[in-house]
Amino acid sequence: MFSHIMIGANDIEAAKAFYDTTLGALGVRNGMMNMGRVLYMHDGGMLLVTKPIDGEAACHANGGTIGFAAASPEAADAWHAAGLAAGGTTCEDPPGVREAPFGKLYLAYLRDPDGNKICAMHRFA
Repeated sequence: MFSHIMIGANDIEAAKAFYDTTLGALGVRNGMMNMGRVLYMHDGGMLLVTKPIDGEAACHANGGTIGFAAASPEAADAWHAAGLAAGGTTCEDPPGVREAPFGKLYLAYLRDPDGNKICAMHRFA
């Protein structure tokens, strides 16, 4: 459904270090620098981290969340721990199981160093 997701960052090197660490916990290779942006590709998905093109400061989207697939609850927990160690902050409820109309999920939420809300999600079969 999506071709890519792009998020803004004020410090590309710090953002790369954060996402290399958190996405690495999910089995994603370190990001590649491409025209001043960091590019991550995994299982057909693409995430880009960039300074805003308009030259203004990067800010997070209120109400927005970017979700990353986790193979298991343990992988989501490892992602969450890696994110905290790399400068992220926890948000929402603690990592755990949530009941949804479409099934049981395991969710772990963080804010990255620029305030973007991100989530690792495992969907139980």
